[in-house]
Amino acid sequence: MPLLSVDELSITFTARGRRDVSAVSGVSFDVDQGQVVGLVGESGCGKSVTSLALMGLLPKRGVRLGGRADFDGTELLSLSRDKMRDMRGRQLAMIFQDPLSSLNPVVPIGVQVTEILKRHRGMKGEAARKEAASLLDRVGIPDPTRRLKEYPHQLSGGMRQRALIAMAVACAPRLLIADEPTTALDVTIQAQILELLKELVDQEGTGLLMITHDLGVVAGLCDQVNVLYAGRVVESAERRPLFAAPTHPYSHGLLGSIPRLDAPRGERLSPIRGSINDRIAWSDGCAFAPRCDFYTMECLTGTPQLTEPHAAGHRVRCVNPVLPDAAGAAADRTEAGA
Repeated sequence: MPLLSVDELSITFTARGRRDVSAVSGVSFDVDQGQVVGLVGESGCGKSVTSLALMGLLPKRGVRLGGRADFDGTELLSLSRDKMRDMRGRQLAMIFQDPLSSLNPVVPIGVQVTEILKRHRGMKGEAARKEAASLLDRVGIPDPTRRLKEYPHQLSGGMRQRALIAMAVACAPRLLIADEPTTALDVTIQAQILELLKELVDQEGTGLLMITHDLGVVAGLCDQVNVLYAGRVVESAERRPLFAAPTHPYSHGLLGSIPRLDAPRGERLSPIRGSINDRIAWSDGCAFAPRCDFYTMECLTGTPQLTEPHAAGHRVRCVNPVLPDAAGAAADRTEAGA
């Protein structure tokens, strides 16, 4: 059995007097122990709201959840607040996207780290402070004893992100959700944080759900990749087959838009035209059709289903998938750009 099994997850936002908004519809994926699973897509495709639903952090009012999310035999979506509070931090934890807004600006770092140790591990006083300093040292923060007394604004962006990681791994959770953990960080700090996450997975056997729009992060870290568009999984495969032959036009476009280091000066990029707002309802056809270079009238004949057109285990939601030759060209561009 997988550590986390998400089955047909749906998230709908409701408001009196307004039309319901479906943010996620029918999303399914698994995360095994010691596995890194990626959720990839543009902003607004449903990645972050999926993670918030799994962590029980969505508001109770104005949100309607459907489907199941089984974590080691426990159904997360139906847990009470108290039971979910007991699980967060101890069994599953999350690294949020913006460390400056995720940390309390008026509370020292040490207090925020030791709070987790007190709540879930029963540690107090000097023992908790020593463990907090050890956690900061583990994630590469220099002079951790002094940093415990400092406030978030006194730390650099990389240090704040490392402090969030220290808080997330304080109780050695079995599942870690990382929501864009390298956003707004320079490439050197990004590489260090990704290496740290990889070590946690390898040494602790933690399952990692990586939420990102950075395909470079996916290429270097993820084992299984799920590409989301407009709240649905449009392609799912292991990392190497996906990069070798992206089959959905959206995945093909994401890979094809990566700049090449060996490209001649002045060569134009190949972005996906339009924006995430240029879409149709899934009930009317493929939501990506208005932006798709492979669009046919068959794309408007109803919701396409996930199928395996070319290889077992490589699923795609498209009635006119990209041919392997065209997909290979996108993969060559990605390899050169990396």
